[in-house]
Amino acid sequence: MDPLVALLCLLPLYPGLAAVTPSCPRNVNISGGTFTLSHGWAPGSLLTYSCPLGRYPSPASLLCKSNRQWQAPGATRLTKAVCKFVRCPAPVSFENGMYTPRLGSHPVGGNLSFECEDGFTLRGSPVRWCLPNGMWDGETAVCDSGDGHCANPGISVGAVRTGSRFGLGDKVKYRCSSNLVLTGSAERECQDNGVWSGTEPICRQPYSYDFPEDVAPALGSSLSHILGATNPTQKKTENVGRKIQIQRSGHLNLYLLLDASQSVTEDNFHTFKACATLMVDRLFSFEIKVRVAIITFASKPKVIMSVLHENSQDVTEVISSLENANYKDHENGTGTNTYEALNSVYIMMNNQMQRFAMNTAAWQEIRHTVILLTDGKSNMGGSPKPAVDNIKEILNINQKRNDYLDIYAIGVGKMDVDWKELNELGSKKDGERHAFILQDTKALHQVFEHMLDVSQLTDTICGVGNMSANASDQERTPWHVTIKPKSQENCRGALISDQWVLTAAHCFRNAEGRSLWRVIVGDPNSPWGKEFRIEEVVINPGFDVFAKKNQGIPEFYGNDIALLKLAEKVKMSTHARPICLPCTVEANLALRRPQNSTCRDHENKLLDKSSVPAHFVALNGSKLNVNLKTGIEWASCIQAVSQDKTTFPNLTDVREVVTDQFLCSGTQNDDNSCKGESGGAVFLERKFRFFQVGLVSWGLYNPCVNSDKNFRKKAPRNRVPPPRDFHISLFQLQPWLRQHLQGVLQFLPL
Repeated sequence: MDPLVALLCLLPLYPGLAAVTPSCPRNVNISGGTFTLSHGWAPGSLLTYSCPLGRYPSPASLLCKSNRQWQAPGATRLTKAVCKFVRCPAPVSFENGMYTPRLGSHPVGGNLSFECEDGFTLRGSPVRWCLPNGMWDGETAVCDSGDGHCANPGISVGAVRTGSRFGLGDKVKYRCSSNLVLTGSAERECQDNGVWSGTEPICRQPYSYDFPEDVAPALGSSLSHILGATNPTQKKTENVGRKIQIQRSGHLNLYLLLDASQSVTEDNFHTFKACATLMVDRLFSFEIKVRVAIITFASKPKVIMSVLHENSQDVTEVISSLENANYKDHENGTGTNTYEALNSVYIMMNNQMQRFAMNTAAWQEIRHTVILLTDGKSNMGGSPKPAVDNIKEILNINQKRNDYLDIYAIGVGKMDVDWKELNELGSKKDGERHAFILQDTKALHQVFEHMLDVSQLTDTICGVGNMSANASDQERTPWHVTIKPKSQENCRGALISDQWVLTAAHCFRNAEGRSLWRVIVGDPNSPWGKEFRIEEVVINPGFDVFAKKNQGIPEFYGNDIALLKLAEKVKMSTHARPICLPCTVEANLALRRPQNSTCRDHENKLLDKSSVPAHFVALNGSKLNVNLKTGIEWASCIQAVSQDKTTFPNLTDVREVVTDQFLCSGTQNDDNSCKGESGGAVFLERKFRFFQVGLVSWGLYNPCVNSDKNFRKKAPRNRVPPPRDFHISLFQLQPWLRQHLQGVLQFLPL
């Protein structure tokens, strides 16, 4: 009998035989940590270890080979995986001073103290602490005499320097001790401007990584000047990357290179795609000229989108192409050929240059940014450096044109990244870093979320808030203003242009001496903002708080809307910027809607659910959350008014008080607005821009019971009436807005 037939006959008797599939052993637990598998226990699966903060896995990962045995990258034999304690390296030498304590390496939480000999001045951090990622905080301590054309470049912890002359043209070289990896420039030269070329060399443990908050200023602010004009006189800040500077009339080519090799795993590839999508979406939220190329690579590159294609300028097409990029496109060639990936960028540049012709201004003014998301494990194709050299040559990159090319090499730590190659790939520029390793894909995503700073954007472009981790409240909501009579703060409002503020009409019910009123607008030079006089107050003529008194309604807030014209224009900054008003051309651009869109289209787009998450700004400047109700939920939300027997004892129809002009919030766990927050914008976020859909008008509950701006009291669970807030809908007041803002804003058809 055929052996295969015999086996098939035995299967019903021994069902366990059917479950036998090739797999690697399961005795791979790590002491003190956990692990994940990319493809279960089958050959080709990558096992990645994780340890608690302050520890690192050894080995970092294992690969299930075709012979059903686990193998650690670069190891000849398999050892038991353990979580080891992170250590920070010790100084090899410290010139012209002394440091304590003197240990072979330092534990997390340990510190180093530096002092200089007489005649030398300490530059950098006098005390540095060992962080859980194996890095020292602060800056390299240097004892400098002040002699020399360039300042003493110092010796970073763990490094050895050759060269002690700091005159013009002098060079210094660095290497790392023991098993440390050098990142930054191994050689630096003292330049005409008194600055050392390249990036400060740092010696780090192979398992070290960067915290997102360290990468965000370097990578994030590098991308911040895409929108603003170049300021060549601006002083560079140490440890912060130079901004990619492109005028709004200029052009940016962005090349996204996503590693799809086997060592990256499909999950990490999906994170690369998500981060690239986030970046593209954010960039296109501004009306700038940008072309995007998408290249995935393993053994060979695959061009998903070329900058030569018209669709590279269309955000919808670019994001669609990113979403459709497939890890399995490379399953027949799973090696890593970074040279070919970068060479495909060079070929693309060459073809674009031929179109423009080499010396045309159009070609010369394009700025190029390459973002490489990889684990840096090139194992075929040779060194990627020749491809980088070719790119520099075709772009004519020299000291004067350094700003026209940036190559960022970004890895994820749990993928066992090759630090050395990443460092070689990243651009080397004065005082900058272009190579990073983040601990995990979550950290990578966090960096990309906060990557775009708007500090130099001076246009009146609407709806831009600074979403970076270290932004102040005012920078997050730069349209938010405070309105006050003679002394006491009275109301809030929103900048809707560089000279007009939108607020509530009831703020001016008892207005006397309006010449003494002031609008306080955010100012980067003052924590208290800048005061503006009011040139004109335009109150909706339909507003009359006592209009329904004879119906038993003591106060009625229909048409509760006003406009203020400031006596002078506001200078745009991170702290002062208009919000987008729906139904305008400006908002239409921000929403990326077709040119023939209408106001109704905007309403359907922005208020697209029965419960729409939105925000308003609290007395203390923080952003609070509400859910705006529409349709049936709106009708249910407003019924709370009928339970307010104190204010409306004889009310028979709730809609006499809450007309269609009002949006309703206050259900679920919504924040309630306080007295003094009236007139402030009720806004929501779409496409990384902010849109005002309403303004705070009145409510049934005041959570601020004392003068402490930071104290808000939640309404009791069974309170009668339930807490509700009502906000004037800007969609319902369009005719009045258009009447008074024609010429200030461009409106879409209703």
